[in-house]
Amino acid sequence: MRGQLAVVVAALFAFPLVAGQAAAAQAPAWVIPTAVKKLPNGLTVVVSEDHASPTFGLSVVYKVGFRLEPKGRTGFAHLFEHMMFEGTPNSPKGAFDRIIEGGGGLNNGSTRFDYTDYIESAPISALEPILWLEADRMRALDISVENLNNQRDVVKEEIRVNVKNRPYGLFFWTDLIGLAFDRWENAHDGYGSFTDLDAARIEDVRTFHGTYYAPNNAVIGIAGDVKADEVFALVEKHFGGIPAQATPSRPEPSEKIGGKERTLTQADEFAQVPAVAIGYRMPEPGSPDYIPAWVLGDLLVSGDASRLYQRLVKGKELFINLDGGLHWPLGTAITNAGPTMMVIFGLYKPIGPGRGVVDAVQHEIDTIAKEGVSGAELDRVKTKMISDLYTNLETLITRADTIAVRQALTGDAASINQVPAQIAAVSASDIKRVAAKYLTVPNRSWIDRLPAPKPQQAAK
Repeated sequence: MRGQLAVVVAALFAFPLVAGQAAAAQAPAWVIPTAVKKLPNGLTVVVSEDHASPTFGLSVVYKVGFRLEPKGRTGFAHLFEHMMFEGTPNSPKGAFDRIIEGGGGLNNGSTRFDYTDYIESAPISALEPILWLEADRMRALDISVENLNNQRDVVKEEIRVNVKNRPYGLFFWTDLIGLAFDRWENAHDGYGSFTDLDAARIEDVRTFHGTYYAPNNAVIGIAGDVKADEVFALVEKHFGGIPAQATPSRPEPSEKIGGKERTLTQADEFAQVPAVAIGYRMPEPGSPDYIPAWVLGDLLVSGDASRLYQRLVKGKELFINLDGGLHWPLGTAITNAGPTMMVIFGLYKPIGPGRGVVDAVQHEIDTIAKEGVSGAELDRVKTKMISDLYTNLETLITRADTIAVRQALTGDAASINQVPAQIAAVSASDIKRVAAKYLTVPNRSWIDRLPAPKPQQAAK
């Protein structure tokens, strides 16, 4: 990613969901308008009209992420995301940022398990210039040894800053997936290893761009002060001449649930207090347990009112903080298309071994599996989740990205409108069932991250 690891957070918009499932199902729903068109070259365009302000959000989603990068090239999808900002023969390096930001807009990109997205937001007058820029780099990226070496160094420095030279790094993501998953597609470090990044060659970059950055492997989402037919015409004008490529093959990423507990202890030379990351392998999207698992994750670790925060941070004071949830920290449950985990991460007080705090977490989960949760607690969590969802979708750049990702991963951008009702329909028995089925010791992997002994301690 360009910059720090992005984690989606929002909690401002109050959605009128009343207590009780029957009443919740009758609550008025805000329907996100979506219009979809597929061009002859396979490029899919999704438009959500919103005339509240003369602005727009735009997202170009390519259906390639960590799971599809070449073996032996861990971090390559991430590296290529950076390469996309290196310019083209028509718009040299720096022109992309200068044109967008000079017109009052903003832009960024990120790489996830199942996709890479490029997002922009600007006044409506900038829509066509930005579409031209995106089409230009889809058609003819400036792929050179100089640019590859430059961005390889940028990514390596990002890894130094975010992983190697900071407390805890990203072990709750990069190391935990390696411990919990068996398939390479799910288990390898998508942020990138120096060895694999150094092994990347210019031929790899050309092949990657030709294979995955084709119109038939992409979705464009636009939300804002636009008319769908006019957007379709503009996209056809700038992207219609880019030829389609052979559809890339996709691996089978499924993982087994259960088995045997997996543990790992690590030393951290920058940490002052120990930390633990716990992961439970979860069902994939499409499973009837998936949305209940999402709700359960928020009930356990979303915010200061969550079950584990109240019991283990404020109550027993075992943890200093707690975070996590389903598909945390890379995106949300609705932007995932494969195996994922329920992750619980926290710094804990150094009053005993890590297994003690892990057992305390498991005790709270087992209590839910046996006794369930109250209707009031469940309604509070679901109300907040729906509120947060609509808060995010109010922002045009987030809405554009969400509808583009949903179209890319599910083939149905409008399915985002089904999510509030799916959340509202989760029952206490669903929560109890999912906790008992998936959040078990045999299905658990966890890492105990301990402060490395200081030199004087090591000498003793």
